[in-house]
Amino acid sequence: MREGRASLTAERVALRRAAHQVLDRPRLLEDPLALAIVGREAAGTLATGGMDGGAAARYLRAFVVVRSRFAEDELARAVEQGVRQYVVLGAGLDTFAYRNPYPDLRVFEVDHPDTQEWKRERLETEGITVPESVTYAPVNFERQTVDEGLRLAGFQSHAAAFFSWLGVTPYLKPETVLATFRRIIGMSSGNGVAFDYAVPRSTLGLLGRMAFDALARRVAAAGEPFRGFFEPAELAGELRGMGFRHVEDLGCEQINKRYFAGRTDGLRVRGGMGRLMSARG
Repeated sequence: MREGRASLTAERVALRRAAHQVLDRPRLLEDPLALAIVGREAAGTLATGGMDGGAAARYLRAFVVVRSRFAEDELARAVEQGVRQYVVLGAGLDTFAYRNPYPDLRVFEVDHPDTQEWKRERLETEGITVPESVTYAPVNFERQTVDEGLRLAGFQSHAAAFFSWLGVTPYLKPETVLATFRRIIGMSSGNGVAFDYAVPRSTLGLLGRMAFDALARRVAAAGEPFRGFFEPAELAGELRGMGFRHVEDLGCEQINKRYFAGRTDGLRVRGGMGRLMSARG
């Protein structure tokens, strides 16, 4: 993203999460704050059926929603195992921290300073209460490390934590992404992370390459071009080599089977560009 400006892709992602609350039944992700955080004007447009956009829009909306559901499912597992710190990397307009169902869970939102300032203004404008369990940690991933930003925010690095990192890795250099994973597992061997990532264009079929090109043009025009791609097996191997013992990788077929089976509204993922992965120490 460009310095001095909030992330445009963060706003578009929030609009798709909000659209899901209006357009899709049953909801895969129940988010009562999704419409509020996008603002009254945008929420009004969505309420009248805006952003439906046909099959291509549904596929993209499905991936945006399912990655949040996947991360929150993995977080629930971590909380059951005693984790009491949750770090949302590249938080954007994510609303989990403001509807957090776990009384003892502290949430750290990590994001670019400009995007974070914009979000806090949006929360105030829309009257969304910021719980005492929320801490903001401004970090520019290309210039600072995650642990540096978290340390300044009061994060307890000796205690296990769960991290989510959604909609960010394709916009960073691969070495930056891998360095961040090393720091996550390096802080505590009990840490875990859920994230999405993009595969190389060359591994996609014709329709996948067409969808990839269309999306790449849009994000580049917004000043946030794609920069990082990973082969699934190679990325899983890298994570295991860092010390993550359990690694799960989900492509389109696995995502649709787990989360979209039996639906009649056409909501599903397609194209194969984006995948979901979780890793635990």
